[in-house]
Amino acid sequence: MFGPFGEAAILGIVQGLTEFLPISSDGHLALAEILFGLKGGLAFNVMLHAGTLLATLLVLRAEAGRALRGGLSALVRPARFRETPGGRDALVVILATIPTAAVGLFLRQPVERWTESPLAIGLGFLGTTAALVLAHFSLQGDREQPTLAGALLLGVAQGLAVLPGLSRSGTTIAVALWLGVRPRRAFELSMLMSVPAILGAVILEGRVALGSALPWVPVLVVGAAVALGTGIVALRALRGVVDRGHFGWFAFWAGPLALATMAMGLAWPR
Repeated sequence: MFGPFGEAAILGIVQGLTEFLPISSDGHLALAEILFGLKGGLAFNVMLHAGTLLATLLVLRAEAGRALRGGLSALVRPARFRETPGGRDALVVILATIPTAAVGLFLRQPVERWTESPLAIGLGFLGTTAALVLAHFSLQGDREQPTLAGALLLGVAQGLAVLPGLSRSGTTIAVALWLGVRPRRAFELSMLMSVPAILGAVILEGRVALGSALPWVPVLVVGAAVALGTGIVALRALRGVVDRGHFGWFAFWAGPLALATMAMGLAWPR
């Protein structure tokens, strides 16, 4: 109906906006596939994630560079994981990545089935809504980083976000706020944590997917470019929303969407 380039642009917009706004990119992309038959395939998903990864690195280039330099210097002198802001950020990202990978690999197979179920997607949106509401009522903290146990908990939250409808940014920012991390830092750490997770997915899936998708390179590039542009807009918007304490307002979108999607799942089982 939209043509390959039109579908690529639509999916790029959906991915770019919902990857960062706390409303779940996987849930929205799964709904787009169910309702409108829009499906980019594995290669397209890889390129969309590459676009949003680049958006993260561009918008948070200062924070990402500081964490990278701090982490590399700490490999030579481990005490710098505690002594420097970049080292502390790098340690949070490293610790969070461990449970993220473990939980993501454990849930990978059942998630493939659940992305085809409106009821499962709706339950994921409901979980996102709960996280947003809880975040709204959290006390504003002043911590720059969570504790080591808190970093592991953030990693578990990020790993669970492979579930369709459960927002990665929504759950990780909410958990960080409840751990007493100040809002701007909760946003920054959530985005920094996403870099190794997205990069790992792009590398693992890209080797298989992109080799068989050479004829579709122009379409893939369009989708990635749109995801990059909309991702930058979404990141800057989310940073301002979190700063102003309005993060929980996204529940007004996620909540009704959860109820509608679950109702669709009950009326239209797949």
